Amino acid sequence: GRVEHVNPDGTFKLVIEFSEEYPNKPPTVRFLSKMFHPNVYADGSICLDILQNQCSPTYDVCSILTSIQFLLDEPNPNSPTNSQAAQLYQNKREYEKRVPAIVEQSWNDS
Repeated sequence: GRVEHVNPDGTFKLVIEFSEEYPNKPPTVRFLSKMFHPNVYADGSICLDILQNQCSPTYDVCSILTSIQFLLDEPNPNSPTNSQAAQLYQNKREYEKRVPAIVEQSWNDS
């Protein structure tokens, strides 16, 4: 299914794909919108423990989306997948200057 993550500033589209092994195996989640974030790969895949090794049948779609939303607000610099974004995140002010451009782009994409 397709879901849109909406925060007060931007709308970011993502796709969630479930295998037959769900809920024992996590769904595949990736952003369709262009992202600039320390924990999002160039192809939109997300580096998040509950989508990898910490998966459990107790995590439903709602808790997965909540975790992604939290990750967007609070990046994990210890597990970077976008080195440029992670580097910039060390200087919060520079990072926060760059993010609005991505947010603005999300308006055009939606």
